Amino acid sequence: MSTGASAPAETTDVEILGAHLVGSVNLPDAAAVFRAAAERLGGQLRRIPDGEVGERFYWIQFQTFRFEGTPGLARVGDQPIKVRDTFDQRPFALDGTVPAEELVFPDLGYAAAALESYREFARLREEGAIPAETRFQVSLPTPAAVVGAFIAPQDRAAVEPVYERALFAQLDRILDGIPHGDLAVQWDTAVEFALIESVSIRIHSLTAWFDDVLGGVVERAVRQASRVPEDVQLGYHLCYGDVEEQHFVQPQDAGNLAAFLRGLLAAAPRRIDFVHLPVPIERDDAAYFAPLRDVPVPEGTDLYLGLVHHEDGVAGAERRIAAARSVLPRFGIATECGFGRGPAERTAPLLDLHREIAEAHQR
Repeated sequence: MSTGASAPAETTDVEILGAHLVGSVNLPDAAAVFRAAAERLGGQLRRIPDGEVGERFYWIQFQTFRFEGTPGLARVGDQPIKVRDTFDQRPFALDGTVPAEELVFPDLGYAAAALESYREFARLREEGAIPAETRFQVSLPTPAAVVGAFIAPQDRAAVEPVYERALFAQLDRILDGIPHGDLAVQWDTAVEFALIESVSIRIHSLTAWFDDVLGGVVERAVRQASRVPEDVQLGYHLCYGDVEEQHFVQPQDAGNLAAFLRGLLAAAPRRIDFVHLPVPIERDDAAYFAPLRDVPVPEGTDLYLGLVHHEDGVAGAERRIAAARSVLPRFGIATECGFGRGPAERTAPLLDLHREIAEAHQR
């Protein structure tokens, strides 16, 4: 179906908060992302990411290049297993030359990218191209996501705390270099749902390396929250994967998303400003959203539902909004995941689609 298809907004009793961009956007550079998002969505966005341009376009895949440069880690297997002819999917294992706790990773690249993009963000905001109240969003993967995706099962428990320290050091550089009142940090939580669902991602067996899988995932999310100061907005993107625009498994309903959210909100040491949850394209039934009914979401925490799909445009989004409103009277809209890996010609229509859907509920 065309994204230009229109349908009457019949769900006027739902409050749409605006739109949220998860992270990746298929445009040439950060400036192009900032301009396009501000021009096409403007006041519908409370924060704008830089599009995860450059080496970050395929989410965490570029971290494999860092692992290749880490003494003590070696690929498992002789033949490369390529994604898009660029990224080798063979896992890494400890090679016995360096104890896990002494691994030293090269610069991971997240802080440098964020600081460079923020300079462009600030310049464009000063020019008036970005609304003054909009924050700059930095989307970071969870340590468990990177370790779970790229480290061999027997070494994940040993490598995770070392990589976590390295990633938190990147966050600290970002916090030191960007005014807190301008910043929002989003933790991308995807591989964790493969662990919870006990499924594999491509060649990787994703059994958890810690007991009490849900509890361990929540514990890690709480630790991530503790690293973000109160004056920085904090959010979580919950995801069922986006490898070539496919989930690693289709969720039966929002039950595991709700369980994670309930645990996080109960244990987090600070306010959670926003949470994004995926909505599969075929789920326009209230049963999908029903588990969220019993999650005590506090005032000040905004939910964004990833119910915007380019395949069925406004009409499909309206069906999913109608199903969600029976459980959630107030939420924002988004796509299920970032759209930086889709074709570039889809980007502008998707941004326009967000605006059309949001504005239909804000009259």
